[in-house]
Amino acid sequence: MVSFAAEPVFRLGFFQVTNTILDTLLVDGILVAAAIYVKKHMQLIPGLFQNLMEMIINTFYDLAESIAEERAAKIFPYFMSFFLFILVANWSGLIPGFSTVGFYENGKLIPILRAAASDINVTFALALVSLVATHFLSIKTVGIKDYLSRYFSLNPINLYVGVLEIIGEITKVISLSFRLFGNIFAGEVVLGTVATLFAFVFPLPFLLLEFVVGFVQALVFAMLTMAFMAILTTSHHEAKEVSHK
Repeated sequence: MVSFAAEPVFRLGFFQVTNTILDTLLVDGILVAAAIYVKKHMQLIPGLFQNLMEMIINTFYDLAESIAEERAAKIFPYFMSFFLFILVANWSGLIPGFSTVGFYENGKLIPILRAAASDINVTFALALVSLVATHFLSIKTVGIKDYLSRYFSLNPINLYVGVLEIIGEITKVISLSFRLFGNIFAGEVVLGTVATLFAFVFPLPFLLLEFVVGFVQALVFAMLTMAFMAILTTSHHEAKEVSHK
């Protein structure tokens, strides 16, 4: 049975290192190593691998441009960073040995590695990073005066709308974190249950399903972050003028 909370593997002083933290570090290592490899092997005349990577990046950039328009260049690095991290983290949980190789403590198996997004703390942290990055980019793009005018005004009606906007920003964190956590944790439970009851061929369709779910959830999180960034990097006064037309 998959534990709701991430299990601690060892301690560093007062700090508990959980299996989801270890997976997070593993994913970070994979992405950093991949970035270094790609940078060192860039060529003027691209080979098959470089062509494939460029095609994928161009496809996602075109997607970002269709939503963020002229702000795509600023938003795209955030969009791809969230997408790649969550995608690799989700797919890492499908590697044989994840959630099954570990040690026993009080008669319970403690897996050494577990999919990072199956821990609400990880998804909540990702949602907070998304929120902070979105507002930082908003201030940097439209300026502090225009940014604050979205939430604060001497007009009572606009002030009321601003309060609703602030509440909406808080609910974004809850929505982003619980959507990702719920889907990945549910997948962990399903795979754990099926693997316990059956072996070999029967779990394969479930693995394929979780492969697709991992991709979709990474894309949804990244796309929502990009949409929020596109909205908040639009001048508040410009947005109001467009809405009045």
